[in-house]
Amino acid sequence: MAEIVASRLRDEILSGRLKEGDILPSQETLFAEFGVSPPAVREAIHILETDGLISVRRGNVGGAVVHLPTAERTAQMISMVLQARAATPADVSEALMRLEPICAGMCAAREDRMTEVVPYLQAEIDGQLKQFDDVSQYVPNARRFHETLVSRCGNEPMILLIGSLELIWSAHESSVWNGEGDPAPMGRKTRQAALRDHQRLLDAICDGNTARAVKVAQDHLAAARHNTLAFGADKTIEAKLMSNAAVDFGLHHNGRPLSRKESDT
Repeated sequence: MAEIVASRLRDEILSGRLKEGDILPSQETLFAEFGVSPPAVREAIHILETDGLISVRRGNVGGAVVHLPTAERTAQMISMVLQARAATPADVSEALMRLEPICAGMCAAREDRMTEVVPYLQAEIDGQLKQFDDVSQYVPNARRFHETLVSRCGNEPMILLIGSLELIWSAHESSVWNGEGDPAPMGRKTRQAALRDHQRLLDAICDGNTARAVKVAQDHLAAARHNTLAFGADKTIEAKLMSNAAVDFGLHHNGRPLSRKESDT
């Protein structure tokens, strides 16, 4: 009975009838609605809490608060599985080298790319240019470009799955280039080369040139991978790094990263 109640409530959340921040009806109301025993309702609440779909508050203002699934929670779970399997940052980087260029090609192939892709990527490049001399902002800004590229590809499963890998890699890259000790911050020439690659990729997308967008993305990712994996390549993925990812790389909405253009509006 607990599974049946949990399934009904889960459908209410995932269908949007219950929204982020809503409070579930009281346990007494749920007893009456479902015609089940109190232990069954309490077990259903526990199941949903384990799923991450609610959190239970205690006290006078208590209740079960609804939480929608997000890319961050998906990335957190994937990173824990990867750590348990002793996967390395090189493994994540290799996956992105194969998958992210596909997203670049999809962006270039979108008929609505001039409104749904180009302005968002341009906003990220503008942000990079504005803060180019602030070395501490190089990695967050560069990662925002890549996350935005994936988030605008137009395919929700790819946005979620590849976007989760982007968040995991972003957390690792940030831990490497944190400005404390070795390695030293990336030099000006390296940052200029990365920015040129971003502009070339945007130009290919503007032109609708799918093959060129894929090739530029592949070459750029290979160079970026080499720079970061020169340090700490023997480590495994660390799930604890994900706790800072949302703070370092911007707010998120409905499971996809907010681009600079979206966060400014």
